[in-house]
Amino acid sequence: MFDIGFSEILFIMVIALLVVGPERLPRIARTAGLWVGKMRGFVTSVKADIDRELATEELRKALEKQAAVPELEELLDEVTGKPVRAGERGADVDGADKPVLPPVEDAPDGPDKNAG
Repeated sequence: MFDIGFSEILFIMVIALLVVGPERLPRIARTAGLWVGKMRGFVTSVKADIDRELATEELRKALEKQAAVPELEELLDEVTGKPVRAGERGADVDGADKPVLPPVEDAPDGPDKNAG
């Protein structure tokens, strides 16, 4: 991230040892390590949030692009047997929701093969 090499870290540690002293240096190094870990975690979570937002935006654009494709509307017409107009997908003209595909037939009554 900052492009700091081993020699620079060693130089900083020697200066810190001279300034702080050998008694407090381990505690300060531990505290600095905890803060660096928290900062990395924060940066990682922000990156993940940004990636998630970008993926959501891309998905929304792809869905809008697919909604504008007339072949999908023709396919819905064939499946449902009635023409689908803009804004009526999944809902009838009177506003009552109806399934787009016919319901699946129930399995015949009999012993359950998965039981036991």
